[in-house]
Amino acid sequence: MSSLFAALTSFPAVVYTVLLGVVLVYWLLAIIGLVDFEAGADVDIGADAADAGDAGDIGDAGDGGPEGLSGLAAWLVAFGLNGVPFSIVVSLLALVGWFLTGMASLTLLPLVPDALRWAAGAGVLLAAAALSIVIAAQLVRPMRGLFVTHRAISNAALVGQVCKVLTGVVDERQGRAEVAQRGAGINIRVWAPAPNSLRRGDAALITEYDPARQRYRIDALPPDHA
Repeated sequence: MSSLFAALTSFPAVVYTVLLGVVLVYWLLAIIGLVDFEAGADVDIGADAADAGDAGDIGDAGDGGPEGLSGLAAWLVAFGLNGVPFSIVVSLLALVGWFLTGMASLTLLPLVPDALRWAAGAGVLLAAAALSIVIAAQLVRPMRGLFVTHRAISNAALVGQVCKVLTGVVDERQGRAEVAQRGAGINIRVWAPAPNSLRRGDAALITEYDPARQRYRIDALPPDHA
C-alpha cells in the first residue's frame, strides 16, 4: 500500500492525481447542487454548429463537422470528444491518465536508472496524455445518446410555453429545461435573472428567446397561470 501511495504522489502520476482530486471535488459540488455539471466549461458544440447552418431546424448537439467551429470546440470534434458536456470529457481524461501514469510508476519507472527518472517520467506523462485522448474518445462514443439536445422548429414558437427545469440552478450563465411535445420533449438552454426560486423539477414560463446566445429566458409561473 505504501508503494502504491508513493507511486501516485510522485512524478509523473502526481500530475493526474491532483487533477483527479479537483475533478472529484467538482462532482461532489455537482451532486449537492452547488454547481451544475454542464456549467462554466461546458462547450456547446451544437450551438456553434448551428451558426454555420439553419438555426431553425431540429438537430442534435453533436451534429456537424469541425467546419464553422473554433477554438476548443474544434479540437473536441477533431479528437472525437464532442457530444457530451466538457466536464465529463475532463473527468474521463483525468481518470484514464491517472490510471496509466499510476501503472507506469509502479511497473516501468522503477526499472529506469535514477539519473533518467525525470526524463522517463516526462515521456510517460506525454504518452499517457495521448493515450487518454484515444481511450476517452472511445468511452465518449456510447454516451452521446444521453446528451442529445434539440432545437425547436421555430425558436419563437416556444415563447409562451411552459417548461420543466432540469438543472439544479438556473441563472444568467447556466440552465437547462425541457419543453413537453408530442413524443420526446425538447431539451433547451435557458437562463433566468438571479436571484430566483427556480430549481430542478419546477415548472417555468418561457418569456423570450435570445438569438445571439441561442437560449431562452424563463421565469417562475405566475400564480394565475392555467
